[in-house]
Amino acid sequence: MSVSAIVLAAGEGTRMRSSRPKPLHMICGRAMILHVIHALEKLTPERTAIVVGHGAEQVTKKVQERSPTWANVAFVEQVEQNGTGDAAAIGMTAFDGDDYDDDTTIVILPGDAPLLRPETLDELVATHVANENAATMLTSKMDDPTGYGRVIRQKDGQVLRIVEQRDATPDELDVREVCTSIYAFRRDLLGPALRTLTTDNVQGEYYLTDVISVLASMGHRVGCVRAPAAETQGVNDRWQLAKAERELRSRTNRRWLLNGVTMLDPRQTFIDVNVSIGRDVTIYPGTMLQGSTVIGDGCEIGPDVQLVDCAVAADAQVAQTVGQDADIGQGAVVGPYAHLPAGSSVASESTTGPFYTARAD
Repeated sequence: MSVSAIVLAAGEGTRMRSSRPKPLHMICGRAMILHVIHALEKLTPERTAIVVGHGAEQVTKKVQERSPTWANVAFVEQVEQNGTGDAAAIGMTAFDGDDYDDDTTIVILPGDAPLLRPETLDELVATHVANENAATMLTSKMDDPTGYGRVIRQKDGQVLRIVEQRDATPDELDVREVCTSIYAFRRDLLGPALRTLTTDNVQGEYYLTDVISVLASMGHRVGCVRAPAAETQGVNDRWQLAKAERELRSRTNRRWLLNGVTMLDPRQTFIDVNVSIGRDVTIYPGTMLQGSTVIGDGCEIGPDVQLVDCAVAADAQVAQTVGQDADIGQGAVVGPYAHLPAGSSVASESTTGPFYTARAD
């Protein structure tokens, strides 16, 4: 099964009120767009086209540096913001060959959906292929669907179209099933459908959502896979960013708790997604493990510890300590109130005592 992906990451994200491009806002130690790319892991795409626009150079540089090699990323730029349909068409130019006789699967997803799980995308594509659909949408039901395109169905349940909120009638606004902007398409049908889009709508843009009505009106099968709203919600402002971070931290902590780590209070424990933790580690409240920090077996970390890109060997004890790019040896006792600057180390089996500042090597 051949799959390629298009990640739409060209928007400015004005509601973030930030000079940083929206896709590069950090969640649990990883840029938002990189969470989206990692969600493609089970699909191992032949190529992942990243459509950049606002802050294109910054986004391209970060993704090139940090994206996994299996994603096979390529970059195309949407110079003028003419809508998601235009962005998808630009993304298609990153793929070899033409789309007329290629029935492989193209997954399209936004760059601001950091809570999307690999298992969900795997189910989306598997359903799409098994049912020989022209398009398969990931939908969610929301108590408050404000801001999302509504899924309009026929009486027999078949998808008829998606209507954007600004173009919806009062009855359509009452629909709670929403389009998440995450799709699987057959390439040979997607390309021609994109070329039929018009800007005849309130925003004067090419809507990717209109591809669904184009395909449905031609008699092609359009399917749906339902996912929890908490997983598919986008991040458009700092409040939504904070909510996404809380959810992702909860998932991360749960994974470590089920892997043999003890946390006295998971709600006061902050672990980045790239951190590695051994077995039988105890973490006390107020601990922040960030970057690529590695904690060995049997350690006791906290309370009130912040370690960034640090390596802590087995059976060490670290309390009330701030460290960055530092090494702590096996069985060492560090703190309280220790400072470990970049390049410093604490020898194995040593005790620092209180108010200790290590020397950089």
